Parts: sequence; structure tokens; C-alpha cells
Amino acid sequence: MSKILVAYFSASGETAKLAETIADVTGGDIHEIKPAQPYTTADLNWNDTNSRSSVEMKNPSSRPAVASKVECMAQYDTVFVGFPIWWYVAPTIISTFLESYDFSGKTVVPFATSGGSGMGKTESVLQKCCSAKTMWKPGKRMSSYESHAAVQAWVDGLKL
Repeated sequence: MSKILVAYFSASGETAKLAETIADVTGGDIHEIKPAQPYTTADLNWNDTNSRSSVEMKNPSSRPAVASKVECMAQYDTVFVGFPIWWYVAPTIISTFLESYDFSGKTVVPFATSGGSGMGKTESVLQKCCSAKTMWKPGKRMSSYESHAAVQAWVDGLKL
């Protein structure tokens, strides 16, 4: 049986709820991707073009620093990576996270929460952050309150 990690970034706590459900369903370990400089409410104001999140998302090469690393990433075979959808893609801190490790030979499964938008070009953007030897499973946008049964059905369908 493969060893699973559920890593997630959650600005408002919604993605954290879904990550906990996925970890519970998979029996995986959980790791919060925390920014080295925490986001304030003002930083997350997408209506303000000068807010930190708006500035980061306008610059695809933005790489916000991560506060802590996963100890012994080598032990994991499958890594679920979760995030809210910002501007139709993953926040750039997810690129920072993915570029911090060698995922060669590992399976990466993206998942997202959103107020309404889908995954957009998220998967193609994230795949560029990893080695060509990384295996990807299709990502899914779900509610932060997704039921255990729905998450279990999704995980079973991934055939990990």
C-alpha cells in the first residue's frame, strides 16, 4: 500500500476542511502549506488590484515563501495537493511548494475549493513545476463540505 500525503494551502479554512476529509478517507498524513508571511484580510482582497494576492496572481513567476517543509518527502508515493482557486488557477504558493521537492516517480493529485470557478488551466500550470517523471491524476474541484462518501468515490476512481 502506498504512503499518502495530503498537503494543502488554505487562506480562509475552506480548503483545510476538504483536506482533512481526504486525509481521513485515504489514511494519509496531512501537511499545511503555510506562507512564511501569513496573509491578512487586506492581502486577500481580490477587489483591490494592489492587494498582495492580486499582485502575486498577476505575476506567474511569483513564488511566495513557504514557512515549513515536509519532513522526508521521499517516504510518500502519492501526494494530494489542495488549494483554493484564485483567478482560475492555484495560488502561486502552490508552485513554490511543488518546486521545493522532487516528485519524480510520485503520483500528484490536485484538488481545489472555489466559490464557483472550475480548475481552469491549473493542472497544466502545476505540471510545469514538477519533473516530467511525475505522474499526475486528474484534479477535482469540490466543496469544502464534501461528504466522506463522495470523496471516497473520487479516491476510488483514481485507482491509486
